[in-house]
Amino acid sequence: MRQTRALFRSLARAAAPLALFATFALFGPAAAEAQVATAAPPRVPGAAAVRIERITVHSPALEGALEGDSADREVLVALPPSYGKAPGRRYPVVYALHGYSIGAQQWTSEIHVPQVIEDAYARGAREMIFVFPDSKTVHNGAMYSSSVTTGDYETFIARDLVAYVDSHYRTLARRESRGLVGHSMGGYGATRIGMKHADVFGALYLMSPCCLSARGLFGVTPEAMQAYAAMKSPADSASLPWAQRGALAAAAAWSPNPANPPLYLDLPLTADGKPRDDVLARWAANAPLAFVDQYVGNLRRYAGIAMDVGDKDGLKDDAGRLHEALDRYRIANRFTVYDGDHTSRVAFRFEEQVVPFFSQHLAFGAAR
Repeated sequence: MRQTRALFRSLARAAAPLALFATFALFGPAAAEAQVATAAPPRVPGAAAVRIERITVHSPALEGALEGDSADREVLVALPPSYGKAPGRRYPVVYALHGYSIGAQQWTSEIHVPQVIEDAYARGAREMIFVFPDSKTVHNGAMYSSSVTTGDYETFIARDLVAYVDSHYRTLARRESRGLVGHSMGGYGATRIGMKHADVFGALYLMSPCCLSARGLFGVTPEAMQAYAAMKSPADSASLPWAQRGALAAAAAWSPNPANPPLYLDLPLTADGKPRDDVLARWAANAPLAFVDQYVGNLRRYAGIAMDVGDKDGLKDDAGRLHEALDRYRIANRFTVYDGDHTSRVAFRFEEQVVPFFSQHLAFGAAR
């Protein structure tokens, strides 16, 4: 037993710096923080007000999730200035996905909604409905994946949420009039869901997407394995360090195991600190750079694909590789590396790039 403990301590000391690096690589340089303070663009005088509605959407795809998260999800809906004045008018819809460790409310605060949407309209963008779903889980994020442990968040976004919005708001209910955007973990979600569900969405914008390539242990260390072994339920992750919760989120999404309570997931290390190749292979299979070749036909259906990332963002290289993959297949896409880090320009990008992009690439008229 003493030898085993000594092995754990030795491996933990060696792996600790790698764990921090892996967390940064997984979710970006803001990894050690939750919500961060971000600068807001200057206001446009006289911009018309956007109305924010806070609703709850029940998702059948999330029912029975083994880790116990609710199938009733908070959703923020930003209705354009003319929505209440033109009862016969229908609008395109943009679904906007938040990053890891924050929910919909924090995401809209980081990008300064409704200001950035109001000002983008005042600068000439056409009016749309923006939808901000909350996908925060007991481990701080669902990875927008399909898992019996977290629930099927991929289907929640692509089917249940879209169906609810189309049935409760005056939307243009067709793929050409739906956009999908996300930042960081949300950028991963927009990449994953966008590749698989081109029958639902018509334009994609990926903001600093994380997790595009396989990153080995994702920060799982022998020290973390000891902490996980002491957990009695998924809720116990609330007391863990940020990086250890992030690894649990990845495992719950990408290596679920309904026969392995109380966490119902498989981790990539054995009890004696050896890598589990079978788990690492399951994680690697969820990396978009590993499966992009399978969805070339879907990606060619999009009216527009855009991606941006800061030049000081640790996710820049993988974003560039995805851009190169799209270029290899001659899939039209716009790739921008801007001056900034993972979050420093996110509100500016949303107002100056994201809203105008969808204004240009979504269909605003009824189908003919």
